[in-house]
Amino acid sequence: MNYVMSNDGTRIFYEKKGTGPAVILVAAAASDHNDTTLLGEFLSEHFTVYNYDRRGRGSSTDTAPHAVEREIEDIDALIQEAGGSAYVFGGSSGAVLALDAASRLGGSKVSKLFLYEPPFIIDDSRAPVPAEYVQQLNALMAGSRRSEAVEYFMTAALGIPAEYVEFMKADPSWQVMEGMAHTLAYDGMIMGSTQSGQPLPTDRWAVDVPVMVMTGENSGAMFHGAASALVDLLPQCEHRMLPGQDHSAVVMAPEVLAPEVSGFLLPSANRIPG
Repeated sequence: MNYVMSNDGTRIFYEKKGTGPAVILVAAAASDHNDTTLLGEFLSEHFTVYNYDRRGRGSSTDTAPHAVEREIEDIDALIQEAGGSAYVFGGSSGAVLALDAASRLGGSKVSKLFLYEPPFIIDDSRAPVPAEYVQQLNALMAGSRRSEAVEYFMTAALGIPAEYVEFMKADPSWQVMEGMAHTLAYDGMIMGSTQSGQPLPTDRWAVDVPVMVMTGENSGAMFHGAASALVDLLPQCEHRMLPGQDHSAVVMAPEVLAPEVSGFLLPSANRIPG
């Protein structure tokens, strides 16, 4: 892996593959670059893909205290490495970070955005995330209770029933998530008040570049409502559904998602009809 140095001295490691315009892949909560590796391989047919470990994950280092601005600076460092301008893809909470980065860095640096299922909760389609979510995660981590932090993320943020979580603990992926448990609060900070059941803020994002927000056809109503709300907020935002898929498509169906990403970012590339 290669690395760039962020403004605060944090080393951000990334894999680079392919040729063509640069696209940066921003991972979701409890994920590192491994979760977007297959998507990156498909995209490398058309792009130079920068698939990185967000700070505190995988091979990247970390610097306290955490702030969302530091993660935006990490993306900026990758954009500079890519030549000063790039497309950005983000999934789930990584989509919200990508949106924040585009708003802060401007269209000269982020020329297009592809967002897969930003997990906004803006109505009563599901229970809101508790207001004390980030504080509770930090308290669990202060006590080195990594497994409990992942369980809290699963139940409070993802809405997974507790009885299902017990079965999930037997899977090897649980230990991987435990290793990134200290970063769950980072994504909670990125989400801010956007999972409270209230409408999206009208003054958080100033993004005037083409944006695709995509939802899986089989995903819950909250994701489709969130996408529609972004279309109403952003001047160049389009919403499409990915047939037969749900929130797991980035990891479980990259071969289906990749043509949609390529087709939006590069109109000459193949795109699934629909």
